[in-house]
Amino acid sequence: MSPAPIRLVAAPSTGEHQASTSTGVSVPTAPRSFAEEVGASLRERPRRLPAHALYDALGSSLFDAICHLPWYPITRAETTLLRQHGRSILEAAGRHPRVVELGPGNGEKLATLLHDVEARERPVDVHLVDVSATALDVASARLRRLPGLAIRTHVARYEVGLRDVVATRQPGETLLVAFLGSNIGNFDPPEAAALLADIRRVMQRGDTLLIGADLVKPTAQLQLAYDDPLGVTAAFNSNLLVRLNRELGGDFDLERFAHDARWNPAAQRMEMHLVSLALQRVHLPGAGLTIDFQAGETIWTESSYKYEPAQFVETLWNAGFVPAGSWRDDEAGFLLTLAAAR
Repeated sequence: MSPAPIRLVAAPSTGEHQASTSTGVSVPTAPRSFAEEVGASLRERPRRLPAHALYDALGSSLFDAICHLPWYPITRAETTLLRQHGRSILEAAGRHPRVVELGPGNGEKLATLLHDVEARERPVDVHLVDVSATALDVASARLRRLPGLAIRTHVARYEVGLRDVVATRQPGETLLVAFLGSNIGNFDPPEAAALLADIRRVMQRGDTLLIGADLVKPTAQLQLAYDDPLGVTAAFNSNLLVRLNRELGGDFDLERFAHDARWNPAAQRMEMHLVSLALQRVHLPGAGLTIDFQAGETIWTESSYKYEPAQFVETLWNAGFVPAGSWRDDEAGFLLTLAAAR
C-alpha cells in the first residue's frame, strides 16, 4: 500500500508509441488521460482501477493517516532504520550526491535520512517525484525546514521525473535514488524487475538505490494492516469512487460498495478490492462507460507484493545492483537495502 505510478518503460510496447531520450529511458509520446486510463482499466476482467488514482488530495491525506496506525508498522520500521543507519547510507552515496525520491509521501522518511547534511560544504540537491501535488507540497515543506538542502519538486510519474532529474545532472555528482515505503510492492514481479532495470539504466556505476521492501509475514498481521479496525484503509479505498464521481461525473453509490482486503498466498501479495454489494448499474460519462455490476463483483484497486529476503536480493542483482548494506526490522517484517549500481 503505497503510491504506485506507471512503471518506467525500457522499450516500445504493442500499440503504444514511444520516444527515446538521451537518458536511456523511453517515454510515451502521447500518454493516456486519466479518463482514458480509468475507462480502459474498468473494461478489463477482472475490473481494475490504476493504483496511483488512489492518491488525490484526500487520498494522500488518508494514506498519511494509515502510516500512523498501530496496525501498519512499515513507516515506523523504515524511519527507525533510516535514523539508525542514515549516516552510513549518505557516506556510501558519495561526497556530492544528488538525491531523488520517487513517491516521497509526507517527506518524513527522507527528512530522517537527511537531517544532518548541514555539515556538507554545499547544499544537497534533492528532487521529489510524485503524481500527487498535495504530497509534494507536504514533503517539500517538511524538508525545507532542514538546512543544507536545495529542494525541487516534479509533479510527474516516476519515469518522467527521473528522466528530468538525470538530464540536469552535474559533473562529479553521484546519484542516490530513494524508493522507500515498500513502493516496489505495488508492481507485479515482471514490472518490478523492469522498473529496477530501467532505474539502473539511467544510473552510472557506483550510484546507489535505497529501497524498502515489505516482507512475507503472518496473514493475520497483513489483514490488520490493510483492513484496520478504525476503517481508515476502507475510507482510503472508497475515496477512489468519490474521485471518479467528482472528476468523471460518476454516480457510484458508496453504500453499495465495500472495502475488501485479501491475502493471495500463491501470488505473495495483498490485494485491495471494492466489492459490489448488489446488482447495480453505474454511469461514468467522463470515461464513456455504463457498467452493470453483479452482486459480489469487484474492482481491483491495488496490489502489494511481499518478498522473502533472499528473493529480494536476487531481484536487485538481476536488475544490475549489488547490495551494499541491508537492515531488517524483524518485528515489523521490513527490509531496507542500499544497492550499488554494478
